[in-house]
Amino acid sequence: MYKSLEQALEDLEKEGMLKRIHRLVDPHLEMAEITRQVFKAKGPALLFENVKGSPFRAASNIFGTKERMDFLFRKTIKAAQRGVLFKSDPIEFFKNPKNYIDGMRAGLLSLPRKKGSIKNFVECNLEDLPQLKSWPQDGGAFITLPQVVSFPKEKIQVLKGNVGMYRIQISGGAYGKNQCGLHYQINRDIGRHHQKAIEENRPLKVSIFIGGPPSHTVAAVVPMPEGLSEFILAGMLGGRAFRYFCHEGYLVSSDADFCILGEVLPDLYPEGPFGDHLGYYSSTHMFPCLSVKKVLAKKNGIFLFTVVGRPPQEDTQFGKFIHTITKPMVPVSVKGLRSIHAVDRAGVHPLCLATAEESYVPYLKEKEPMEILKTAHGILGFNQASLSKYLFITEAKKEVDVNDVEGFFSHMLKRIHFDRDLHFETSTTIDTLDYTGSGFNRGSKLVIATAGGEIRKLRNSPQDLDSLKLDSEIFFNVSIPMEGILVIETKSFTSLERKTVIESLKESFSKWEYRENYPWVTLIDVPPVLEKGLKGDSFDDFLWLTFTRSDPAQDVFGISETYVNKHWTCEPPLMVDSRIKPHHMKSLESSEEIQKKAEAILKAEGF
Repeated sequence: MYKSLEQALEDLEKEGMLKRIHRLVDPHLEMAEITRQVFKAKGPALLFENVKGSPFRAASNIFGTKERMDFLFRKTIKAAQRGVLFKSDPIEFFKNPKNYIDGMRAGLLSLPRKKGSIKNFVECNLEDLPQLKSWPQDGGAFITLPQVVSFPKEKIQVLKGNVGMYRIQISGGAYGKNQCGLHYQINRDIGRHHQKAIEENRPLKVSIFIGGPPSHTVAAVVPMPEGLSEFILAGMLGGRAFRYFCHEGYLVSSDADFCILGEVLPDLYPEGPFGDHLGYYSSTHMFPCLSVKKVLAKKNGIFLFTVVGRPPQEDTQFGKFIHTITKPMVPVSVKGLRSIHAVDRAGVHPLCLATAEESYVPYLKEKEPMEILKTAHGILGFNQASLSKYLFITEAKKEVDVNDVEGFFSHMLKRIHFDRDLHFETSTTIDTLDYTGSGFNRGSKLVIATAGGEIRKLRNSPQDLDSLKLDSEIFFNVSIPMEGILVIETKSFTSLERKTVIESLKESFSKWEYRENYPWVTLIDVPPVLEKGLKGDSFDDFLWLTFTRSDPAQDVFGISETYVNKHWTCEPPLMVDSRIKPHHMKSLESSEEIQKKAEAILKAEGF
C-alpha cells in the first residue's frame, strides 16, 4: 500500500490528519513537548521540517489516534487478522471459505522479497540523526521507534529473524561516537539470540531500522504467534512485501529511512536514565552496547519517533490496535483463557484483567476458583503477559468485559473471598521498568481469582465516611474513586514509621460498620509529595497510583492478617500502601519553560 513513510505522511496530509511544523525546533525537549501537547489535544500527526542540528526531518504522533491507525491500515487490517487467525487457529480459519483465497493471496504477497541495494542510501553518522531527548533527566538522545533485527544464527535466514522494539540510546553517558545502547528487557527473543552468539563465541550482528512504511514499525511491536514472522506481518499490514538486501553480513531494509548496522560488544555499558511509559524514569543500568559499523540514510529520510510517559500516550494506540490483530491468539495460547486486558492506564504490566472458563465442578451450586487458577498460571507463563504484577481473573460471563475496567473491578470486589482468593508469588521476576520490587527485575506478583456469586454489596456514599474515625494526625483526606474503593491521603513514607500508619488504619477500619462495602483501600501521599494535577477521587489516578507504586509482597495489608498452611489471608478491606518509597524512581514532569516554548511554537504554526 505505502512504499515509504513519506508516502504515508502525504496521504495523511491530504486527509487533514497531518500538519507540518516549519519553524526551527530543538530535538532537546522541545519536539517531545510539542508532541505531548498535540497528542493531549487529540491533534494531528506532525512533520518537523526544520530540526535543529540535523539535516533530516522528523515525524511524530502518526499513530496517535484510532482514526489515524484505522486510516493507515484501512485496506490491509483484515489480511493481517486472517494471517494471525490461520497461525493461531487453523480450524476456525477454514470455517470461512472466503479466507482460503484471500488468505492465500495475502500470504504469498507478504513473503519478504530480496530487492534493493546500498546505492539507494547515503552514509551518515549517529550524530546526524535528530538528537531526541524527551524528558529533562534523560541520559542522552534516544531512538524511540526502532525496528531491531537479530538472528539466531550467523547466517541470515529472513523468516527466522526477530524484529523487536527496544529503545536505543545514541548519545550521552559512556557511549563513543560510533556506539549506541541496546536496552532489551527480559523475555525478549533478542536475548535468546544473544545467548546463542555468546555460546558460539561470535559477535551478534544487529540491524536497526527507523521509518519505512508504517506497517514495519507496527510489526516490530506485535507479539507474534509461533511460526509467523514479523516480516510477514509487516507485508500483510502494508499490503506490500518487506523488501530487503544483505550487506556485509547484515540485513538491510530497502524501504527504511535509516539503517544502523553494528555488532554487540562483549562488555556492558551504563544505559539511561530514560523517561518511560509507566510515567517514571528508569534508572541507569548496565546493558549491551552496539559497535556501529555503518549508518545508512535515505536522501530524504524522515526520523520517526514517539514520546512515552504516563499513559495515555501515543503508544496507547499501539496496544489497542495490536489487540484487534492478535485477538484470535488468546483462546488458543492459554487453554481456558477467554479474554485479557493489560490496563494501559495502570502502566500496562502492573495490572492485567482476564476472564477464563471455570468448569472443573459445574455440578456445585457455589463455584470457587479452580480451573481459573490453572489458567492464571498459564497467563503468567505466556509471552509478555508473564510480566503482569497484579492479575485479576474471574470466570467468563457475558456481562463481564475486561475492557470495562471500572465494571470489572466492581464485579471482582463483590466476589473476593479474602481468606481464599489472594495468591502471592513473593519473589520472582517483574518488568524491567518497574522499580517497586526488591531489586532490578525482582519483585512479587498477586493473583486475585474469583468465581461464584456476590458476597457483598458495594457502596459509594460520602456520608458513610462520617463514621470512619481516622487519626487526623496521620490521615488527611478520603476519596471514593468508584463504588467499593477508598483512596486515603496520609503522611509520606519516610516521615512516619509504616507500622504506625498501618496499625492505626487497621484499628479504625475494624470498628467501621461499612468496611465490607469498601473492600479496597489505597494509601497515597499527601500534597505536595503527590504530583500536581493528581486527584484521589479520579479512577484513572487510582489505577496509576495504586499499581505503579506498590509491590504486592511488601505493600499489601489487611485486617486480621494471618497464614493458613502458608496461605496469606485477611479480612476486608485489602489495604495497598502506594506511597512513594525511597527506592522508587521519580515521576516524569516537563519544565514550565519548555511547555511555554512548545505552546508558542504551536501558536505560531496556527494550532
